[in-house]
Amino acid sequence: MSAPNRKLAPSWQGKPIAAVLFDLDGTLLDTLDDIASALNGALADLQRRTLSTGEVRRLIGRGVPSLVARALTYFGEPAAPQVQAAVVERFCVHYGRLHARAEGTASVYPGVTAGLLALQAAGLRLAVVTNKRRHFARGLLERLGLSETVQVVVGGDTCQRRKPDPLPLRCACAALQIEPAQALMVGDSMIDVLAARAAGMSVICVPYGYNEGRGPESLACDALIPTIADLPALLISARR
Repeated sequence: MSAPNRKLAPSWQGKPIAAVLFDLDGTLLDTLDDIASALNGALADLQRRTLSTGEVRRLIGRGVPSLVARALTYFGEPAAPQVQAAVVERFCVHYGRLHARAEGTASVYPGVTAGLLALQAAGLRLAVVTNKRRHFARGLLERLGLSETVQVVVGGDTCQRRKPDPLPLRCACAALQIEPAQALMVGDSMIDVLAARAAGMSVICVPYGYNEGRGPESLACDALIPTIADLPALLISARR
C-alpha cells in the first residue's frame, strides 16, 4: 500500500521560504492606462506636450518622481526641481481623482488571483512592495479584490528610500516577522531584481510588465514565469 501524499513546506532552490513579496504595477496589476492618463493630465496642466501610452510604458519605473523627471527629459527639457515637483503634485491629483471616482481602468493580470490564493493556501505570507504611494496601492488591491490575500503593503512613501534600494523589501520582511533570506521577490523589472539582490533574496520575474522599455530577456533573475499562476508549482510540491 502506498503512503499518502505528504505536502512539503514551500521552498525555492532547496531552501525553505516563508513569504513572497510582489511588485504591483506590471506584476500583479496592469495600471499603464491610468498612469498615462494621470501623467498626461499633469503635463497638460503645465502646458507641456503629452505622451502616447507606448512612450509612457518605456518611462515607468522607480516611482512617480522618476517618471516625471524622465518625461520632462524626454522632451529635452532639464528637469528643474520646481517644475518636476509641480508635475508630481498634479500627477497625484489626477491619479487620485481616477480612483476616488472609480474611473480607473487598472485590472488584475490573468493568473494572479489563482496564484495568490494557492500560495496563501500553502501557508505563505504575501506582501506587496511597490514604488507607488501606499494609499494608492492599498486602494487598488481592495477595489480589485486582492487585499484579502496580501498581509503587508509597503509603498514608495513607507520607507526613507524606494526600490531599487533594498530597504522597502527589508521593511516588508520586518512587518511579516521574517528574515529576508526567508522571502522571495517577484517582479517585472530590473528595479525589482536589483532590490532583491541587494536584500539577499532570490527573485523571479514575469515577462509582461514594463521594465523601463527593456525586454524580459534582459532581466538577470533566477527564473522567468509566464504568469503568477505558474508560481505555486515552483514553490510547492508533494511527495509520496
